[in-house]
Amino acid sequence: MTIEDQQLSIPRRVFITGARGFIGRTLARRYRELGAEVSGIDFSADPEWGVLAGDLAQPDTWRDALVGVDLVIHTAAIVSNTASMDQAWQVNVKGTADLLSACVEAKVRRFVQLSSVAAFGFNFPDGVSEDHPLRPMGNTYVDTKIASEHAVLACHASGRMDCTIIRPGDVYGPGSRPWVIIPLEMIQQGKFLLPAHGQGIFSPVYIDDLVDGLVLAAGQDAGRGQIYTISGSAGVSCEEYFGYHARMLGLTRPARKVSTGFAIALAETVRWLVQLFGGQTELGRGTIDMLSRNAGYSIEKARLQLGYEPQVDLEEGMRRTEQWAREQKLI
Repeated sequence: MTIEDQQLSIPRRVFITGARGFIGRTLARRYRELGAEVSGIDFSADPEWGVLAGDLAQPDTWRDALVGVDLVIHTAAIVSNTASMDQAWQVNVKGTADLLSACVEAKVRRFVQLSSVAAFGFNFPDGVSEDHPLRPMGNTYVDTKIASEHAVLACHASGRMDCTIIRPGDVYGPGSRPWVIIPLEMIQQGKFLLPAHGQGIFSPVYIDDLVDGLVLAAGQDAGRGQIYTISGSAGVSCEEYFGYHARMLGLTRPARKVSTGFAIALAETVRWLVQLFGGQTELGRGTIDMLSRNAGYSIEKARLQLGYEPQVDLEEGMRRTEQWAREQKLI
């Protein structure tokens, strides 16, 4: 069943944080196609698309823009396994709490937070569902996503505003920096390694499918107060997923396959050296743990309650992604 087959409530005015990001842009385009007026904030403005320059840490830069908004979709976050806890907490947790308070004050009717399957951590049973208990693990991204979800659920439980949480799988497609652009660059440079000998489980969801799932959750009464994992139909090995990138580049395989222990030691050494000289990198234990997951996620709840069904399989999604990458001269 496609999104066009569903009976949805489409908001008149939608406000998106992180509106110029990979997911934010696609959401804005989809809601405009559905007839909504869309605005939002990001670090830089885009007046043509109704995007204000703003910072979650400075509510005065965006608070007034919430007046008259029906739905707020919160995509802005520090998505990093190596950011400091103070930095990630300020944006991912306090920024979310400040946004919730401003939405309540402006009488926004519905709030949707884009969380992450990272909230489950990296060690969980196969087919894990939304009712699985969450455990902080010392990873700043995982721990701040758990804490931000708590703030959202507390707001809903208090009756101040209807809230919904979406945990996307590994979102890819044209414009995806972590799962398309960076892997292509690293494979080209010969710097890409696959931990767990390439057998870690990757849970790809094409960007259009994620947006469909979010629109379904935001547009139905069933989604109020709920958490939904929105991913593809099944996980694949990292070797299979990144193999598409290698073939785009004319290679037979994406990278050298190594043990997880070796990959962690190497990544932590690189991270330490880069940071020692004032640089930034996403290499580190958190990234290796993410690529070493040995289980996938259930989307059964979204299927049953929302009518969600992924429409773009990995072969088709990667065909579209490769076409985009060639147009952008990335390959």
